[in-house]
Amino acid sequence: MEFKTDIEIAQETEMLPITEIAKEAGIDDKYLEQYGKYKAKIDYNMLKDREDKKDGKLILVTAISPTPAGEGKTTTTVGLADGMKRMGKNVMVALREPSLGPVFGIKGGAAGGGYAQVVPMEDINLHFTGDFHAIGAANNLLAAMLDNHIHQGNALQIDARSITWRRCVDMNDRQLRNVVDGLGGRINGVPREDGYDITVASEVMAVLCLASDITDLKNRLGRIIVAYNFEKEPVTAADLKAQGAMAALLKDALKPNLVQTLEHTPALIHGGPFANIAHGCNSVTATKLAMKLGDYAITEAGFGADLGAEKFLDIKCRMAGLTPSAVVMVATVRALKHHGGVAKADLNNENLEALEKGLPNLLQHVNNIIHVYQLPCVVAINAFPTDTKAELDLVEAKCKELGVHVALSEVWAKGGEGGIALAEEVCRLVEQPNDFTMSYDLDMSIEEKLDAIVKKVYHGDGVVLTPGAKKQAARLTELGFDKVPICVAKTQYSFSDDQKALGAPEGFTVTVRNLKISAGAGFIVALTGDIMTMPGLPKAPAAERIDVDENGVITGLF
Repeated sequence: MEFKTDIEIAQETEMLPITEIAKEAGIDDKYLEQYGKYKAKIDYNMLKDREDKKDGKLILVTAISPTPAGEGKTTTTVGLADGMKRMGKNVMVALREPSLGPVFGIKGGAAGGGYAQVVPMEDINLHFTGDFHAIGAANNLLAAMLDNHIHQGNALQIDARSITWRRCVDMNDRQLRNVVDGLGGRINGVPREDGYDITVASEVMAVLCLASDITDLKNRLGRIIVAYNFEKEPVTAADLKAQGAMAALLKDALKPNLVQTLEHTPALIHGGPFANIAHGCNSVTATKLAMKLGDYAITEAGFGADLGAEKFLDIKCRMAGLTPSAVVMVATVRALKHHGGVAKADLNNENLEALEKGLPNLLQHVNNIIHVYQLPCVVAINAFPTDTKAELDLVEAKCKELGVHVALSEVWAKGGEGGIALAEEVCRLVEQPNDFTMSYDLDMSIEEKLDAIVKKVYHGDGVVLTPGAKKQAARLTELGFDKVPICVAKTQYSFSDDQKALGAPEGFTVTVRNLKISAGAGFIVALTGDIMTMPGLPKAPAAERIDVDENGVITGLF
């Protein structure tokens, strides 16, 4: 049997004009700004005009700790929405935009797969509507204004050794992690050590995704701390008078993007902070708009539930006043066997012993959703042809011990039809009352909040702060930044800060080596392990396989 690639399936699909998708979603033409025939932006003022409309049910799709075997979170999200649409439900999808870094690197894009994709997938995975370029430009404008201020006399008395603001580029480029700039004599600036982050790790990305409107955006941008002066006091973007110009660059990027699934379900794709180094959720604006437009809004959070879901629930829901109605936990039999110690090459063979050994990873994530966050949960097994009945039965039996239903998701091969079993269970779950609770209170100290995340969500013994991180915690508390949420930057591959500790490790502590305030976003970033804010390309990057022909048709993009 010949399998078509994702891009072949996407290119064979006849898309509907975006005006038809907007009409189906109930979006008035006055709010629609078309970007060609199949993409559009929606004016965020539509949210204010719909304030009185009841919100739809919010459904979060998350997953087990990722493995090289793949889990298919976006694929499940899209297929679930298409399945609900086939059942006659009014449903909207809200997803993140993909970063060019993983697209050209190792992870691939974020438009789903098989017969559960959002389209036009080439546009979505490449430049889309230019949001990430605008974010990069705003980030780098602030960097340019900061260095220019120092060059022009340094009226704010900025200590160049205390600059925390880095430039960014939306590419995996390890060469730029640490650079020296300002070389070449006085007219070329002040020499200093510097570095780049990937755009999706920029605080500007987090700000855009958490801002409620242009005024809130401008205020948040103004609060960004870029450096400290010689008196060790924070210097902000507002001190540099940069927030107005930054907001001007971002005014269109703030508007959510409308596209469609292969089955023409409306999808909002907007913003894309990484989940291992940022907060991993699409924009609050897109999520809220999806809830106003649909009776059901399905969204996802990046990587495993210990990262994306934790940040979605503890940061995004807290800041935006959202209460999810249900959580879908995506897993594959193959990935669970990998957690049980099976090499990638052997994952297609039935191995109940390894599956049982790997299952605690899934069960711990599910347990967190039910008992820490007190939300209804269903496990979606993203089906592979190699899964055996005995393996699927084992997963179902173990989940039922926790009182959790398991639904087989066959959306990759069958589209919405393969998502109906999952859709039926989700529709049942969202009607159940829940006592949504977060994993920590804001009035706890920085260390107490970190300790709560490590103990309750990662199931470790506690947090350890390096001497440098302890000093930073004390200083942030002194500055009044101790009552904000925590955004943990951690490896996605393990509950712990050791990426090789698969499954559900025990008896570990998590070491925090750096604490940084993102005052515009409104959270503290805690860096653990050897996590980096600028990824690198692999030995054989996906970029080597991507091409375009004389007719402009792209190939090799998955």
